Amino acid sequence: MSDRSAIEWTEATWNPTTGCDRVSAGCDNCYAMTLAKRLKAMGQAKYQKDGDPRTSGPGFGLTVHPDSLRIPYGWRSPRTVFVNSMSDLFHARVPLGFVRQVFQVIADTPQHAYQVLTKRARRLRQVADRLDWPPNLWMGVSVESAKELPRVDDLREVAAAVRFLSCEPLLGPLDGLDVTGIDWVIAGGESGPRFRPVQEEWVTGIRDTCADADVAFFFKQWGGRTPKTLGRELEGRTWDEMPAREPVTAG
Repeated sequence: MSDRSAIEWTEATWNPTTGCDRVSAGCDNCYAMTLAKRLKAMGQAKYQKDGDPRTSGPGFGLTVHPDSLRIPYGWRSPRTVFVNSMSDLFHARVPLGFVRQVFQVIADTPQHAYQVLTKRARRLRQVADRLDWPPNLWMGVSVESAKELPRVDDLREVAAAVRFLSCEPLLGPLDGLDVTGIDWVIAGGESGPRFRPVQEEWVTGIRDTCADADVAFFFKQWGGRTPKTLGRELEGRTWDEMPAREPVTAG
């Protein structure tokens, strides 16, 4: 879980923490929770701590992994890295000191671009001024429904070089979405046996908002029983726009 990724908008994953807890409707069919249960059964050491059954699951208890901090130093070629595909760095039980250590690794490896995504936007805003923000760190929040639009306001307060939104799984229209101060928006439907279908007008509404504001738009998938069931085309084409800012290079 620390190198090449099949996620369309990144190239690698790095999990200095694992485990999480449900916080909103977007968590209901969490792929990471399902995968953690499988990894626990396979004996994977990072997934042996169980979470609270009311909000988490087997192998998905929040766990900090200091030994994983060294991993990015071993990557020779530059890459775009999704941080914590199996957790949330701004979970309340991740010590601020450990978040600082993760940020230091990011600062020490400027040849890579790091994408950090959280649903804990309030904690992000509360601690942001106590963190040093490397220029190669992209900070995002999940916005799966209009109920979660306040997360965008929290993100705007953060001094990240790139700010982005992940509107996946998209569960409804984002009427009133304001992308001022946002550099990139990802949208996508849910996948898995209990997927909740996405409506085309929800996606085109987000795309049009981005186009009007000159914000990069990336459409990941329609979803279905598998991520690729219904493909990625929106109105006859794929949308793979990325933020204009380039990753910082070494030297």
